[in-house]
Amino acid sequence: MLLNPNQREKLDPSNDALFYEHPRFVTHVDEGFIQQLTDLYRDRLKPNSRIFDMMSSWVSHLPDDVKFEHVEGHGLNGAELARNSRLDHYFVQNLNLDPKLPLPDRSFDAVLNTVSVQYVQYPEAIFSEIHRVLRPGGMAIISFSNRMFYQKAIAAWREGTERDRVELVKNYFKAIPGFSQPEVIVKESQTPAVFQLFGMSGGDPFYAVIATRIDS
Repeated sequence: MLLNPNQREKLDPSNDALFYEHPRFVTHVDEGFIQQLTDLYRDRLKPNSRIFDMMSSWVSHLPDDVKFEHVEGHGLNGAELARNSRLDHYFVQNLNLDPKLPLPDRSFDAVLNTVSVQYVQYPEAIFSEIHRVLRPGGMAIISFSNRMFYQKAIAAWREGTERDRVELVKNYFKAIPGFSQPEVIVKESQTPAVFQLFGMSGGDPFYAVIATRIDS
């Protein structure tokens, strides 16, 4: 088993839909992180491809100068998703209660998850679904920093170091047959964590774990 029951627990065990009931029209990472993510998308995502933005919000951080055939969005707040101008369609679903995506097999060229993987309680099911909806050769990009809604992050994430979290996401991919060896992109903050506690910011650290569907 990838995670034991204790590692899946949240400090706030209430339904996630209640926590996200009211829209938050804010960004949860700094501009440096967002720019790195947008640059990564520009480099890795192909124009006129089909994109699934999983656990999204009112902004997807996709490059403005790249056009896609279709961008499907998913999240827990309909008002936020409705504000997202890059989405061609979206749906609301609590993946911790129902991980089965209402999407066809092999229907997307890329699946994106931005600063949300820390809230997934059943990554085996979610990453299996990511694999299912990807076309052969399709890519999944899981990006995150050190920020989180602490009470909603799973214990395995809360209690780990930043390096532990990278390994955790790598293991999520490795647990599902048919993914390539995960690639890791890291840009750590230049300010020691102890100084960040006193408000000295060196920029949010940037982590991305990337894997490709390699089976048919």
